Amino acid sequence: MSAVLDKDETKAAFEVNKLSKRLHRQVSQAIADFNMIEDGDKVMVCVSGGKDSYALLDILTNLQQRSPMRFELVAVNLDQKQPGFPDHVLPEYLAARGVPFHIENQDTYSIVKRLIPEGKTMCSLCSRLRRGILYRVAGELGATKVALGHHRDDMIQTLFMNMFFGSRMKGMPPKLVSDDGKNIVIRPLAYVAETDLERWAAHREFPIIPCTLCGSQDKLQRVQIKEMLRDWDKRFPGRIDNLFTAMGNITPSHMMDRNLYPFSTLKTTGVPDAGGDVAFDDEEICAPPAVPGIETVIKFQGS
Repeated sequence: MSAVLDKDETKAAFEVNKLSKRLHRQVSQAIADFNMIEDGDKVMVCVSGGKDSYALLDILTNLQQRSPMRFELVAVNLDQKQPGFPDHVLPEYLAARGVPFHIENQDTYSIVKRLIPEGKTMCSLCSRLRRGILYRVAGELGATKVALGHHRDDMIQTLFMNMFFGSRMKGMPPKLVSDDGKNIVIRPLAYVAETDLERWAAHREFPIIPCTLCGSQDKLQRVQIKEMLRDWDKRFPGRIDNLFTAMGNITPSHMMDRNLYPFSTLKTTGVPDAGGDVAFDDEEICAPPAVPGIETVIKFQGS
């Protein structure tokens, strides 16, 4: 029996080690690919109490220790005064980890409950209020980057949300300037699958704080999109990976946006063009592109 237990424990330790290496590699790759963090940056990590933001802070803290670049981290939580919110959990966790932090107290909960009719989606207003406050705090703290915990699946879900309900091809970028023009927003978990974050959260035993405002709204369109994509991934392994890769592998001449490609002034050249029209793409053309190298990851990690 002891030998069996030792074997199981060894296998579990091996899987966790493999998961850890994958997560740190993917976050390093995203940071390097999009130049998310630079020498001398002060990165404000938005921590909500959910698995994603815990994992983001956890991984960035580890990378900070091994990176040749010098950058600061400060964790920020917005206490929105939701009833029953355990306001002691995050300060105790962050203090125990030795991470500098700031708790911002703003009663956005009452505003959302007052303005949004019962049964209607609260996410949009809640998100706008929360984001505006966090941008202000970033300025007050002197942060040069604002790091959010959105992952690969969030980015794909946003693409489908915009296509299905907004009639536009718009996703959630790994890096952009905030709408007030004052902050650089980064998403270091851009390459990370949500299932990996779930496993990491369980392994690290993060003190998860559930959202009692929108987390209970199980009929949200985003929830339905998430269920659809998870079903696809279960029935057709690799399809979600291909969808995500496609978001960074766009051919404007084969889409329909006249602002991105000069369709109206298009002329023949008489010169063969490998990117020209070939009717339907065949299976060889549709093969996924090669995985990028890891040289930039090595540079960021300093390993």
